[in-house]
Amino acid sequence: MDSNALISIVVPAYNEQEVLPEFHRRLSAMLDTLPFAREVVYVNDGSTDGTGEVMDALRGADPSVAVLDLSRNYGKEIALTAGLDCAGGDAVVVIDADLQDPPELIPELVRHWQAGYEVVYAKRLARDGETLLKRATAFLFYRVMQSLSRIKIPEDTGDFRLLDRRAVQALRTFREQHRFMKGLFAWIGFRQCAVPYHRDVRHAGSTKWNYWRLWNFALEGITSFTTAPLRIATYVGLMTAVGAFAYGAFVVVRTLLFGNPVAGYPSLLAVILFLGGVQLAAIGVLGEYVGRIFNETKRRPLYFIQRYERAGAHVVPLHPHSMPVDAVNPVARAGTH
Repeated sequence: MDSNALISIVVPAYNEQEVLPEFHRRLSAMLDTLPFAREVVYVNDGSTDGTGEVMDALRGADPSVAVLDLSRNYGKEIALTAGLDCAGGDAVVVIDADLQDPPELIPELVRHWQAGYEVVYAKRLARDGETLLKRATAFLFYRVMQSLSRIKIPEDTGDFRLLDRRAVQALRTFREQHRFMKGLFAWIGFRQCAVPYHRDVRHAGSTKWNYWRLWNFALEGITSFTTAPLRIATYVGLMTAVGAFAYGAFVVVRTLLFGNPVAGYPSLLAVILFLGGVQLAAIGVLGEYVGRIFNETKRRPLYFIQRYERAGAHVVPLHPHSMPVDAVNPVARAGTH
């Protein structure tokens, strides 16, 4: 491996002012042990606390730090995309700032990269500090995704991983609005391997992922990488129709043979409510996909950059109203590399 290789660390953050100083201390101590040039790209995803100021302070004390300020909060998947767009390393490591994913594992990821793997992902053996419900739903989600999707998405694996330059360039060609990065990491292929680790408790601050956001995230992942819900809705509709036809035939035959002096109001109401519920559920599934088609056809930029401070360089101002950062290589268009 060329000793002049550059390692980029992409850190998306939203309201993480409490944990960033400790995170950067541990990250810097780890990076000092690697024989490569380094770049740490902090992505401020429209934070409303002092996260931006903390990032600026870190950059003032460490010339290897770059600060990318997005124009508003776009969500983690888009913030992660923006960081990958701006990272210029021969290898790029994606890691959260909450210290649940230990920076000290990065040298192990690098060793596998040096062995020839283009994607090295960290696989969780344990999830400390999380409720039983959250662990159970996470376990179930990954297994459901495995069973529904044709793409093998590694189980119990988050965004913490190392990507070779070839893998990053491949990811930068995806410009869809509805992004499930764990699926995209798997979709690009290349040689991939897992590094098991023990996930720690969040160091400080509070998680931004409540159950409602996790539910929507699960829907995003399922609808982004499989049409199985549409197929299931079709099968349920067919089975319901067959069942209704069989029941209708049974009622007709029974009435012809034995008569039916008493009106079956309760059973009729139950059947109507059941069929109505099935129809509404199927329409809802269809609506989820139609809504995503509607958003994609607008072809809006994924994000706008308020400000980008390159590592060891001057501030590069980007004007949101005149600089749509949505090309395959937005960094080159912005003149930052």
